[in-house]
Amino acid sequence: MTFYKLNKKYKDRIFRLIFHDKAELLKLYNALNNSHYTNPDDLIITTIDDVVYMGMKNDLSFIISNMMNLYEHPSTFSPNLPLRGLFYLASLYRTYVDSFKNKLYTETAVSLPYPQYIVFYNGTMDEPERQELKLSSLYEKPIQNCTPALECTAVVLNINLGHNHELMEQCNTLKEYATFIDTIRLHIANGESFETAIESSVDECIHSDILANVLRKNRAEVTDVILEEYDEEEFRKYLREEATQQGLAEGRAKGRAEGRAEGQNLERIHGIKNLIESFQELHISQEDTISKLIEKYTLSEGDAMSYVSQYWK
Repeated sequence: MTFYKLNKKYKDRIFRLIFHDKAELLKLYNALNNSHYTNPDDLIITTIDDVVYMGMKNDLSFIISNMMNLYEHPSTFSPNLPLRGLFYLASLYRTYVDSFKNKLYTETAVSLPYPQYIVFYNGTMDEPERQELKLSSLYEKPIQNCTPALECTAVVLNINLGHNHELMEQCNTLKEYATFIDTIRLHIANGESFETAIESSVDECIHSDILANVLRKNRAEVTDVILEEYDEEEFRKYLREEATQQGLAEGRAKGRAEGRAEGQNLERIHGIKNLIESFQELHISQEDTISKLIEKYTLSEGDAMSYVSQYWK
């Protein structure tokens, strides 16, 4: 059950906006690899703006310490990610060997950086913390047993807020990014218009020092990116259907009318729970959390304190 269906293109573009900065990208690399590089200039950026095949664009790629890193943040989960990775990596290696391509025909082995393909997922499907998708799983079964000539492995990490805690603690910017996305979802689920939800989320995150520098500097761009190609009526219809289905499942015995009401109530509670967990993750005090609940959900102080007592872990 999911309550949200956001613009399929906004997450990857904001992700690139944040991590195109070498210093932030190096922090992310260190967190993923338990390394301790300190000089952002150690990164050699290899991002290709427009891959020829199918006009696909890769999000971020770079070389460091003889490792070719491809980071992708797709709009939706797909079992075909390894195939996409193959196309990306082939283009990256083609560019890499261009300066010494004549050596490909000599008897001396060329040296290639080791490939690493990481996919950062924060869509609404219930995906595991970490999974590996292999290109070989897409091959048709051969008539006889044989080893495939090509393999590409996509390591898919769930970066929704509340997942991969260790990684998030080691890379605070990634955690703040997950919080920003979650904040937008909470505002939309609570009935705000999409435009208002974006503005509210940006203001809230800046006030809480979440991606504050990025959001202050790029506020208009971030807003435009999220709003691009967004169909609000389609989203509202989806949100109503999802909430109603949940309510019907929980309150089938109460009849359809009560089920719909239950769905709306579950949506509200879900938002309250997520807000409390998000504020706790960000080390915001219980007092400030209670004040925010009173303001956002028009709760009495007693009810707000009760929710904090229930969901504050």
